[in-house]
Amino acid sequence: MTGERKTKKVKTIKINVDKCNGCRACEVICSAFHAAPKYSSNNPARSRIRVIRDPLADIYVPIYAGDHAVAECAGRDKYTIDGKEYDECSFCRASCPSRSEFKEPDSGLPLKCDMCEGEEEPLCVKWCMVDALTYEEREEEVEEGADREELEIGLEALAAKYGVKTLQNTLARLSKKA
Repeated sequence: MTGERKTKKVKTIKINVDKCNGCRACEVICSAFHAAPKYSSNNPARSRIRVIRDPLADIYVPIYAGDHAVAECAGRDKYTIDGKEYDECSFCRASCPSRSEFKEPDSGLPLKCDMCEGEEEPLCVKWCMVDALTYEEREEEVEEGADREELEIGLEALAAKYGVKTLQNTLARLSKKA
């Protein structure tokens, strides 16, 4: 789809792993914000941000959920940090068939960070007392219609994987929250 170019506000969370102390406040507030009704429960499995932890080595890496991947990636690189080996999946932001992270615990549908839609800034950033998470907005040029095309591709992929009925039920449940 080709068309005019327009500017779009891109929102992102910048992560400074050197500052993260592993408190997991980001996970707590995120899961509470996304509970139904809001703030009625705390289930870190519903959190759109996870902290990879290795307390003995003092390693904490916050990762927030990105786009859903229909297939697993081919790469299985290994990373060594302070003598501990991590696989590539540990740092991946995607929900995919090969891992359970960033999936809604009841339906199994993928989760994606929505930057706490409706809030001034993501709550994980507000609740991070050590400033390991910072919120950034920038303008970027995009082709008009790209968002709609991306949405259609995403919905088609979800319908193919989980079935239209499961997708409809989840959307109906989510619309009741809003």
